[in-house]
Amino acid sequence: MGFAVLAFLASFLLMTSLGTLLFYRHAALRKRRLMQTVSASAEPAIPLTPKLAVRSILEDLMKPFQNLVPRSPEEVSTIGKRLSRAGFREKSCVNTFYGAKVLVPVVLCLLATVTGAYTLSPLFIYATAAGLGFLAPDFWLGNRISNRQLELRLGLPDALDLMVICVDAGLSVDKATMRTAEELRKSQPAIADELNLLYLEQRAGCPRIEAWKRMADRTGVEAIQSVASILIQADKFGTGVGKPLRIHSEVMRTNRRQDAEEQAAKTAAKLVFPLVLFIFPSLFAVTLGPSVIVMMQSFKQYFG
Repeated sequence: MGFAVLAFLASFLLMTSLGTLLFYRHAALRKRRLMQTVSASAEPAIPLTPKLAVRSILEDLMKPFQNLVPRSPEEVSTIGKRLSRAGFREKSCVNTFYGAKVLVPVVLCLLATVTGAYTLSPLFIYATAAGLGFLAPDFWLGNRISNRQLELRLGLPDALDLMVICVDAGLSVDKATMRTAEELRKSQPAIADELNLLYLEQRAGCPRIEAWKRMADRTGVEAIQSVASILIQADKFGTGVGKPLRIHSEVMRTNRRQDAEEQAAKTAAKLVFPLVLFIFPSLFAVTLGPSVIVMMQSFKQYFG
């Protein structure tokens, strides 16, 4: 009887969540159509892509939970910086993150209840589900930051090559940055996004050196910090930026090739553990198993 009640509650919560998601989606679509109808003579609005729609739905879903976790200004600043490095710069992303730290433990506890895993040890299972759910957003954010920084490191040599070509063709560094961001928008969206933000900061009045420093601090990538240092020295001594950027791009490609060779050299050492733990026991069982059976039968026949 208790399991039936829990299953009914879980089904009710799932259906309510699904209905809420659909409601917010249709409400967002209706609001967009109304705004397009009212402001037909204004500039065209930004298209509501599926990614933006999902983000809007998640923000609406997290609103009831975002103020339940206590926070300090220093912690909010740190989380905002980490979210910025992961590519989430909206102010609402901080509230969504704190809402997820409340909603994810609730979902995991409900899953433990529905699946019946709590019967093994209720206190341990619920405590583990709550702890993992509370830490899961931090793990996800750290993984997201690592992946984005990897994308930035892989896309920076191509961006520097395009900037060198643009500078050699007669464009200024600012215009070369804008052109590079436009050309890499599809192939390297991460570095294109950062360069576009860099160009917008320069257009807003931020000095070039300060904008590159902000970009290096925002991304946390050492290669971008090196590029900022190169541009600082070029502006300080009045030298060109084409040759230093070309050399830095070649150095980055060499480092990337060396990293790949290092990872390939580590493969043999990493294969030792699965060989010892999984493959060797199977081989021993296949090769020595029949001999052991024959020996046991012989001993049983002569000494049994």
